Amino acid sequence: MTNHTWNQHVVKKGNKSLVLQHIKKNTPISRADIAKATGLNKSTVSSLVSELLEENLIYESGPGESSGGRRPVMLYFNGQAGFSIGIDLGVNYLLGILTDLNGKIIYEEKSYFSQLTFIEIEGRLFELINSLLQSTPSCTYGVIGIGIGVPGAVNKEGEILHAPNLKWENIKLKEIVENQFSLPVTIENEANAGAYGEKRFGTGKEAENLVYVSAGTGIGVGIILNESLYQGNNGFSGEMGHMTIDINGPDCTCGNHGCWELYASEKALLAKAGKLEISRDLDLEGLITLAGRHPEAADLFKEIGMYLGVGINSIIHTFNPDHVIIGNRLGSAKAFLEAPILQYIKDHSHWFHQKDLQISFSKNSTYAAALGVTAFAVENFLQIDLVN
Repeated sequence: MTNHTWNQHVVKKGNKSLVLQHIKKNTPISRADIAKATGLNKSTVSSLVSELLEENLIYESGPGESSGGRRPVMLYFNGQAGFSIGIDLGVNYLLGILTDLNGKIIYEEKSYFSQLTFIEIEGRLFELINSLLQSTPSCTYGVIGIGIGVPGAVNKEGEILHAPNLKWENIKLKEIVENQFSLPVTIENEANAGAYGEKRFGTGKEAENLVYVSAGTGIGVGIILNESLYQGNNGFSGEMGHMTIDINGPDCTCGNHGCWELYASEKALLAKAGKLEISRDLDLEGLITLAGRHPEAADLFKEIGMYLGVGINSIIHTFNPDHVIIGNRLGSAKAFLEAPILQYIKDHSHWFHQKDLQISFSKNSTYAAALGVTAFAVENFLQIDLVN
């Protein structure tokens, strides 16, 4: 059995974070209600609140409702005390957002590319981050951190071990970006980030067990179990785009055969569309428009939807979630994908797995991963004891 010794500074820092998180979640709130909810005594709460006011992480405003006696002064979380940068680094795009500490998007920028080397993408990434930094409003703490979601296996040190659709291996992205900008950097698998973005800001707020299917150029899966992000033993959970659904299927960039993303991703859709005269050379947005007036194009989406259902059905049987959310680029094709997905699951899932199961499309669509990594950056910042 291991004995843990907590020094006074660690206890104070933990209590301070507890008070701050409670104010952030329940703003506006009084000192007395914080003490009641956290179990801390009133003098401790008062002292910690004074520090947080001094640090400009919270502010107080006019009296709230009285339950008898003097009306209390209410405390508010200061979401404008600092800002966070979130980057969704896709296979063929970069999406950057600047958010306040509450996750409200203040500024965004997106660019597309094709077949770029790592050095070329690195240059574009630096340009994007610089643009977001220059767009940051004046505030107490400036940009408090950078989060980047990437389509690949990321270890806990922020190294991208394998990103097959980008053809990246062993890229120390956290170290590279921190050296360039001298800011704390969080690197996360984009599907994990998307799951967390949906849990914090999207349609998954009420779910305890949530699965986020990131359906873009490839497919990734983010998993929330018991309201916490599940990352696996070494942080590599959710690589379900590379589960085999056809042992005799074509080769995948990951080295496997018959992977799910070869049948159910945007890349698979565009490959099928390229074989049809009516849809050749169209991108996803063009195909969605065409599908609204041409049955043959709509059938392309129907087939992709069926294959999405195949993989989601396996996920449902594995995790028994209460909510599955489909996001990333293919989320914008809900009108054509939803029916075949639901039909496949209805026909192939056990009734008890379907009970109390919600399947929906992301309201944040392409923003989920970027919002998720900004939330990671903000949470890391708010754990810091700012008073020395």
